[in-house]
Amino acid sequence: MIRGFTLTLIGAALALTATQSIAAGDPAAGAKKVATCVSCHGKDGNSVDPQYPRLAGQYADYLSQALHEYKSGKRDNAIMKGFVATLSDQDIEDISAYFHTMPTKLSGLEGHVQGD
Repeated sequence: MIRGFTLTLIGAALALTATQSIAAGDPAAGAKKVATCVSCHGKDGNSVDPQYPRLAGQYADYLSQALHEYKSGKRDNAIMKGFVATLSDQDIEDISAYFHTMPTKLSGLEGHVQGD
């Protein structure tokens, strides 16, 4: 009984932590910080040039992780490393939240998987 309660308590703590990290970014603030991003990724995060990823609609946590990895050098891209070098952690969260809220033009697997 105590073990089940402990696991429930741990699960609740993890859920609360995850919710807080998702809510950390402010899309409105992020909209004011994406001037450099839009030159390659597009104003709405839907790049028309296939060499640049579409950011719109991506998970904010994924975008944040990617930006932190460019900043730390874990992801190796000279252009991105230069762009993120001056971003604070809050800037990264805000930018990630902004692109997450933008409508995506990414296509799914509909019509590409046998049986659809």
